[in-house]
Amino acid sequence: MTILVTGATGTVGRHVVDQLIQRGQKVRALTRNPLQANLPHDVEVVAGDLSDPSTLVPALVGVSGMHLITTGAEYTPLQTGPEIIELAEKAGVRRVTVLWNGEKGPFERAVEASSLEWTQLQAFEFMANARKWANSIRSEGVVRDLFGGSRIAPVHEADIGKVASIVLTEKGHAGKIYVLTGPESLSVQDKVRIIGEVIGRDIQYIVSSEEEEREQMRRMGVREDAIDYVIRWHLNPPKSVSTVLPTVEEVTGQKPSTFAEWVKENAKLFVK
Repeated sequence: MTILVTGATGTVGRHVVDQLIQRGQKVRALTRNPLQANLPHDVEVVAGDLSDPSTLVPALVGVSGMHLITTGAEYTPLQTGPEIIELAEKAGVRRVTVLWNGEKGPFERAVEASSLEWTQLQAFEFMANARKWANSIRSEGVVRDLFGGSRIAPVHEADIGKVASIVLTEKGHAGKIYVLTGPESLSVQDKVRIIGEVIGRDIQYIVSSEEEEREQMRRMGVREDAIDYVIRWHLNPPKSVSTVLPTVEEVTGQKPSTFAEWVKENAKLFVK
């Protein structure tokens, strides 16, 4: 069984690839820049762009499972979901996972209306989002962030990868929406404290202005409409985002990773 992973070099996609390999699966990785993919040698890397569904036709040959993302370049929602799903059905794909943000659009509706065995994976926040603070922590020992008042239960990307790999290779998950969280509800101040404890450095938290937050996201390559959405969402997040859920453990049989564990794995990002 060949499984196609879209967004294979991304924050979550790379973990999906790794977890599928660990489960002995044949993996085909879709990326816009195959020469820069830097994926394991036993992964078949193919070129393709989800914003241009015609480029997926060769990549879908012989594929029975597929991990999909619903955003394209610069973190913008894809408008090509219905075309992608139609191509997947025609190619004989049977099972898909869809990583989405909880905002149901054309992509999600096309998946739900299809003949595919679909499972939607929703994560409110990746632990990897803390990488945006790396430069200021290394250079100044400071975190500037607009969203100090919100609490979220972030999830480790590797745990999303574990869930996706199980869903794509085992029965019993079709038609389900899995909301994935880590084991703790954390504020920005909590995360800053934990990073400081792990790397052994006092880190100051400073509330940034909205324009400073916007500029930080622009430097990360986020488009203005996506920036607008992120800021609106974080300034008035749904109450559910702070609720810790048992989904990761229920699906994988393993407790989800803590934020401290994520920081230990990525400590080099925050030290000189």
